[in-house]
Amino acid sequence: MQYKTVNVDGLDVFYREAGDPSKPAFVLLHGFQSSSSMFRNLMPLLVRNFHVLAPDLIGFGNSAAPSRESFEYTFENLTKNVAGFLAALKFDQYFLYVFDYGAPIGFRLAMRQPERVLGIVSQNGNIYQEGLGPKWAERAKYWANPTPELRAQYESAFAPETIKGQYLTGEKPGTVGPDGYSLDIAHTTEPGYAERQDDLIFDYQTNVALYPQFQDYVRQYQPEILAAWGKNDPSFIYPGAPRS
Repeated sequence: MQYKTVNVDGLDVFYREAGDPSKPAFVLLHGFQSSSSMFRNLMPLLVRNFHVLAPDLIGFGNSAAPSRESFEYTFENLTKNVAGFLAALKFDQYFLYVFDYGAPIGFRLAMRQPERVLGIVSQNGNIYQEGLGPKWAERAKYWANPTPELRAQYESAFAPETIKGQYLTGEKPGTVGPDGYSLDIAHTTEPGYAERQDDLIFDYQTNVALYPQFQDYVRQYQPEILAAWGKNDPSFIYPGAPRS
């Protein structure tokens, strides 16, 4: 495993790299603040057959976290940065592994440059209305009426107990180690963290609006997709998996 940084449009992108560069590229896109660290145990399993890369998104993990005044935290801008990352490393074709927030970023990339995507592994990576859990109805109210009061309600999304719940909900006691959620919690103390994440919660509506286009991409190009799903995920619920 190697740990590297590449500059993309003036912003440093941290990434993990493993495997033989002559083998097919496999790009892993995360969804939590623990970022590429969440793939630390998966990457060694993939190196026999792939050249594996896992970047930290801008504002996440060990990548640059510019101020909201100098960088607009939207999924479109995160996608542009990942595209720039792949271009900087000269990756013309690759497999994608997408999880949570990484899913809309990966499907935006695939939709726009379908010839580059060799296949997709989607872990709780939703692109269907059926896969949105009950909490999204409340978020839709916030999107329609983004008052400061409603925005403030989402501060609880970054509380330690909420983050632990993302890991432990639906799991058997004692089966999930503390490493992941402890790292996520540590990142919440970084300056500007909550405001950046609030911006992305609000912007997630643009991903939902793109679901029909993501679905059109799947129908038209029929990429090989492996949809893996934790059935107890309260955010992206398992009825989204059969549709994939």
